[in-house]
Amino acid sequence: MSIYTYQADTITGKTVSLEQYKGKVVIIANTASKCGFTPQYADLQKLYEQYKDQGLEILGFPSNQFGEQEPGENSDVQSFCQLNYGVTFPLFAKTDVRDETAHPLFNYLTTEAPFNGFDTAEASGKMLSAFLTEKLPHFLDGDSIKWNFTKFLIDREGNVVKRFESTDEPLSMKADIEKLL
Repeated sequence: MSIYTYQADTITGKTVSLEQYKGKVVIIANTASKCGFTPQYADLQKLYEQYKDQGLEILGFPSNQFGEQEPGENSDVQSFCQLNYGVTFPLFAKTDVRDETAHPLFNYLTTEAPFNGFDTAEASGKMLSAFLTEKLPHFLDGDSIKWNFTKFLIDREGNVVKRFESTDEPLSMKADIEKLL
């Protein structure tokens, strides 16, 4: 199996096969417009601009499953991303990424790249871990997505190479991206 097995709806409602990204290095991220990690859109866009001509694609999947931080319609999400962060990488329709309603793609991603904890040496990792432990301890069970802006790096054959948690800054992925390009 690979990500190419899956289909998803774009933010404009068109169903596409992820097979169209065959031969590309791909980052898949679950996103939200009203999250403390929302500024990561800017760095994801920087990565996209820097590496797209070498074969990088970034696929954003907005989700409203974490603190209802993606409340708008798909058109609202698209406008927000373009106006505030200049996002030009592909965005998909609002998608559930955890629990029983999770899109099968995200079940696959989390099976292939299990949760290895947050880097609690970093302030953001310590804060997110403490928040989830106190308020949503069931979110820490298993390998599911823990919060917005979990990022998965995929190789040119569609295989999951590495998982980056919400607290991992997108620009920290550069060395791993360059190895695959």
